[in-house]
Amino acid sequence: LFSDHVSLAEELKLKQFALQHDLFVMGPDCGTAIINGVPLAFANVVNRGNIGIVAASGTGLQEVSSIISNLGEGISQAIGTGGRDVKKEIGGIMFLKGIEALNNDPATEVIVLVSKPPDNEVLDRIVEKLSSVKKPVVAIFIGGDEKLLNQSRLIIAQTLEQAALIAVSASRKKDLKIQDYPGKEIKNKLTEITQKELKTKNKHQKYVRGLFSGGTLCDETQLIFDNKIGNIYSNTPLNYRFKLKDSSVSVKNTVIDLGDDEFTVGRPHPMIDFSLRNERILQEISDPEVAVILLDLVIGYGSSLNSEKEFIPAIAAAKMEKPQITFICSITGTDNDPQNRKELEQALLHAGALVCNSNAEASFLAVEIIEKLGGN
Repeated sequence: LFSDHVSLAEELKLKQFALQHDLFVMGPDCGTAIINGVPLAFANVVNRGNIGIVAASGTGLQEVSSIISNLGEGISQAIGTGGRDVKKEIGGIMFLKGIEALNNDPATEVIVLVSKPPDNEVLDRIVEKLSSVKKPVVAIFIGGDEKLLNQSRLIIAQTLEQAALIAVSASRKKDLKIQDYPGKEIKNKLTEITQKELKTKNKHQKYVRGLFSGGTLCDETQLIFDNKIGNIYSNTPLNYRFKLKDSSVSVKNTVIDLGDDEFTVGRPHPMIDFSLRNERILQEISDPEVAVILLDLVIGYGSSLNSEKEFIPAIAAAKMEKPQITFICSITGTDNDPQNRKELEQALLHAGALVCNSNAEASFLAVEIIEKLGGN
């Protein structure tokens, strides 16, 4: 069920009925799934493999599955549940069923869980369900209570990319010791880029503006900023104290989820239609205090096939108008997606953007630049 505007009562009734008949209801507000190798809705062309995913997050599922595939491993099943499934009103009905299904699936050897923090009583049920799971389980609950999570047998990742990296190691039967993220090699690369970008900045520039089509990617960026410098505003804040009074007006460090309902009523999702984001880019670069524009580009089935003509030229024009602003972009997708990831990466570089391997890497680069500029 891709649709939203389904009541909690209706969702609960549907999922209880499905459970009684040993069926899945993926959604409502479920944008992504890959079942038996078939991508559904917004999904990517990924390798088949031994890693199964249960996700209450569409772009989170896309980011993790794409990174796994780009690293040479693959997905057995990727089950979307809809974001509200892990709320206490629904009780994690489909999330728990997904875990059970992957545990019983002989093609799945590693399980990855992706979500915003489940309500505590749902998390308790997840932990209880995992007590009977013998396979490695990696979880990224963006903004979750680490103390509570660490009491379980979950392998806890801090970012979507780290979850993918750990899952790949597990699928290759390698050591599951969690490495710091970002690692030394990435840190050195980001520091080198930061030093170059700082030379282009004037004394007024100190803030980031993130314009996202992926809600979970927006959340991940908030978490990374919050852990480093705090005080990041959003229309969908992890901390309600930093909710924008007006989503059309950015304040200091701001990240916007342009796929949120307030922006999609009566118009296509920003993964399909770039016009709203293009307008917002022009608005943000007019602010003399802006130093960094942070962007995601989510490709694959369902997403626009024309980003090279409809989105990237807006970045090029903005960069030409304001060369002192750093544009950072990550691409969520694979080389086998219809949009051709490698060609898009080259087009973004030609437009003057920096391209990172993941949303997490892009966010860490942005936060390092802003931190050095004193924009907290």
